[in-house]
Amino acid sequence: MPLIRMNVSPRTGQAELHGSPQSLPDLLRRVAAGTGPVIIMIHGYKYQPLSRRHCPHDLIFHADHGWPAQLDLATDDSLGICFGWAARGSLAAMFTTAGQMGRSLAQVIETVHRFAPNRAIHLIAHSMGAEVALSALALVPAGAVGRVILITGASFQSAAARAMRSPAGRQAETFNITTRENDLFDCLFEQLIRTRQPGDRTLGQGIAGPRVMNIELDCPRTLDALGGFGWQIAPSARRICHWSGYSRAGAMAFYADLLKRPHLTPMARLAAVLPPEPSPRWSRLPLAGLAKRGIMTPTTA
Repeated sequence: MPLIRMNVSPRTGQAELHGSPQSLPDLLRRVAAGTGPVIIMIHGYKYQPLSRRHCPHDLIFHADHGWPAQLDLATDDSLGICFGWAARGSLAAMFTTAGQMGRSLAQVIETVHRFAPNRAIHLIAHSMGAEVALSALALVPAGAVGRVILITGASFQSAAARAMRSPAGRQAETFNITTRENDLFDCLFEQLIRTRQPGDRTLGQGIAGPRVMNIELDCPRTLDALGGFGWQIAPSARRICHWSGYSRAGAMAFYADLLKRPHLTPMARLAAVLPPEPSPRWSRLPLAGLAKRGIMTPTTA
C-alpha cells in the first residue's frame, strides 16, 4: 500500500509532498495504476505540518499507530493520502482557512481522478476537517468521490446542504458520524462561529440527503445494531469528548469496512437497522451539573 503524505503550502495554496522536493502530480501518476480505493484522510483543528510538536504526520497520521494503521491500509492495494493543512490559530480564522483548503483538496481529488478514473476515491475527516471535505465535495466533478465519512464534524448543516446539492455530492455516499459526547463542543462552536443562515446548526444535529446516513456512535441502539453485523465498537467511556468518534475501540475498523468494502456495507442495509434520527442534544449529559458549573444553562439549544 503506497502512503502519500502531503501538505498545503501556505504560500501557494497548492498541495506539496511532505518532506520531499519531488513533484506531487508525478508521484500520483506513478502510483495511481492500482485497483484498490484511494482513501484521503483529513485532520482537523490545532495541527501544523512540519511543526516539531503539532505535525499531523507524526500524530494522527502516524504510520504505526495513527489512522493509516487503524484503517489497515497496509494489507491491500489501497492508496492512502494524508492531507495536511495549517490549522493553528484562532478558531474563526481556521474555520475560514478550512473552507479555503477545500479548493486545494479538490485539486488533489481531481488529479487522482484524472490519473485513475476507475479507482474509487473516499474521504474521511475529523472535526474541522469536515469543513475541508465538504468544501472540496462541492467543487469536484460528478463521480469523483465515492464515500465520505465525517467524524464529529466542526461544520454546519448549510455547508453540508451545499455539498449534497453539488454534482459530486448527489452521487457520493456520506456517513455523518455524531456523538452526544460532542454536544458541548458543538454548542460552543455554534456560539463562536457565526454563519449567514439564522439557526444554522452543526453536523452533530444531523444532515439530510438521499445518500446521507447519520450514525450516532454513542447510542446504545446503534452499537447493538452494528454489533449484529460484527462491528464491536466500545461504548461511551466519557460524557464529554471530541475525539471518541475515532479513538474508541472498534470505530476505525468499522470505517475501514465502509471505505474499503462498500459492497459489503450497502447504505440501505445499515439504514434498515440503525435509528433514523439522532438523539436530542444534551440527552446524555447531566444538565443540572453543567448549569451549576456555569458551563451552560438548561435552556441552551
